[in-house]
Amino acid sequence: MIEEKAIRAIVVRLARPSGSGTHTVERAAVLAEGSDCAEIEAWILRAGGEPCSDATVSQGRGLYAERANARSAPVGSAPARYVLPASALNSS
Repeated sequence: MIEEKAIRAIVVRLARPSGSGTHTVERAAVLAEGSDCAEIEAWILRAGGEPCSDATVSQGRGLYAERANARSAPVGSAPARYVLPASALNSS
């Protein structure tokens, strides 16, 4: 069992700021943390993180948009990343 403070430090290290003030954490980076990944994902969800798949990110337009959208992740698959609200990583 990992402490909440340690999980928060991991998420802060893995998070990347986005233009809208939110933070993005790639699921692959969470999985790379090893056996604590389930606890980290649970913490992200409790902190208001939203799972985001490639399908919700890249609904593109243009010549190859239909092909790219057809390759989107199937329903029920694991998210590619999590988007955390700006307030989730403020020091507490």
